[in-house]
Amino acid sequence: MDNKDALNAFAALSQVTRLNVFRLLVKTGEEGMLAGDISDALDVRQNTMSANLSILTQSGLVRNERQGRSIRYFADMNGVRGLLAFLMEDCCGGHPGLCQPVINEIACAC
Repeated sequence: MDNKDALNAFAALSQVTRLNVFRLLVKTGEEGMLAGDISDALDVRQNTMSANLSILTQSGLVRNERQGRSIRYFADMNGVRGLLAFLMEDCCGGHPGLCQPVINEIACAC
């Protein structure tokens, strides 16, 4: 990931509906959600949701899969991993213990 990609990801998350969609998709994990179900869950009109899902998909933080006439969306964990790695790549100035609290905070406790 480079500066341009990171800025694109942050721009995608800088709007409340898109941030809520991303967090919802992270919560659903591998199951993902159909576009209409995301709209219903967040009480957002489908055409508005479609535009927001497109922006999130272009950012690399969300991916989709066509299932018949529907589209299922998922948090793209490779994109998330890339963004986090970009943010942390020069972390700690040679003192890895400084990064450990951050790593512990974001580690999945599933």
